[in-house]
Amino acid sequence: MLDNAGKKIKHQTKKQLRNVARLIKNKPKKIGLDPGSLVYVGDKEKQPITITLFDYKAEHFIEQKILSVDDLLAYKQSETTSWINIDGVHEVGILEKIGKHFDIHPLTLEDILNTNQRPKLDEYPNYLYIVLRMFFLDEKDKSLKNEQVSLILTKSFVITFLEDAGDVFDPVRDRLRKSATRLRENGTDYLAYALIDSIVDSYFHILEKIGEDVEGLEDNLVIEPNKNDLQTIHLLRREMILLRRAIWPLREVISAMQRNENEFIEEKTRVYLRDVYDHTIQVIDTIESYREMVVGMLDTYLSSTSNKLNEVMKVLTVISTLFIPLTFLAGVYGMNFKNFPELGKEWMYPWGFWIITLLVVIVMVIYFKKKKWF
Repeated sequence: MLDNAGKKIKHQTKKQLRNVARLIKNKPKKIGLDPGSLVYVGDKEKQPITITLFDYKAEHFIEQKILSVDDLLAYKQSETTSWINIDGVHEVGILEKIGKHFDIHPLTLEDILNTNQRPKLDEYPNYLYIVLRMFFLDEKDKSLKNEQVSLILTKSFVITFLEDAGDVFDPVRDRLRKSATRLRENGTDYLAYALIDSIVDSYFHILEKIGEDVEGLEDNLVIEPNKNDLQTIHLLRREMILLRRAIWPLREVISAMQRNENEFIEEKTRVYLRDVYDHTIQVIDTIESYREMVVGMLDTYLSSTSNKLNEVMKVLTVISTLFIPLTFLAGVYGMNFKNFPELGKEWMYPWGFWIITLLVVIVMVIYFKKKKWF
């Protein structure tokens, strides 16, 4: 029966399998429908949709909850910079209304509802559509969770769509609440950069946790490998696959943002995007390093368990070898023959048989030590 640690690892493994399975299991919902058909394919339908507005410029700031989509129309063509954050994308009617108010293409709305997208950048005449994946640790069982972040960038506003409440944008919100910051003095392109930078920075925290797990597991594999370590190796491998699949395309997205000339990203912001690109490369390199380490851990586990088994077999072999001559002596003197000259002497059993036995054992032990067999 598995102990508590083993049960926890088994639960995390099943959860990661479900996360990976999400990437393909909801595809049948879209089969046979026209392009642009709005069907939510995620699994987070219980939480109510929350809309939060940040409207600001250098000397102006508003933060408020939006109760009706119609209230957002006033910020569509305003002179200030607006950030509209939407937590929850499962209500198709609300997304259709937002798309109508802000002239969002049906294919974009379809991608927002299809929460299994890989990171990408789509250019439309009136906006840029960016897809990213956000990772964070589940506080209950410390498993790795991820969700899709859809970002729409225009000259006057940024809209972010998240599957669920909770994100990594709190540092951005704190900077917006402070006056005289670079974020307050720049436009929507810099806001989009700040949001992307927050997501990329969060990857380093995830990798730090995974790095601790990898180092601890590596030490344990050398000292005392066990069954649970093998499950942990498979769990880490799945996490590496999930991270690699989500972050590797992000490099091309950021590269395209800083390379392509369009009206939505100013030249001064491209400098900051190059910095995010460098961070993304660091994340990818770290993932590849951990991935190679995790793959090598399976060989380390097999080698450690094999060495442990060899040590056990060596001890058993030495013990068996010591008893071979003793078994021979006991077998000879255990035969039912009358003509044994030694049997008639009283000192033969304590001083003859046992002394010979001890001498044989001592000589064999000395010989084994000299050969360094143990």
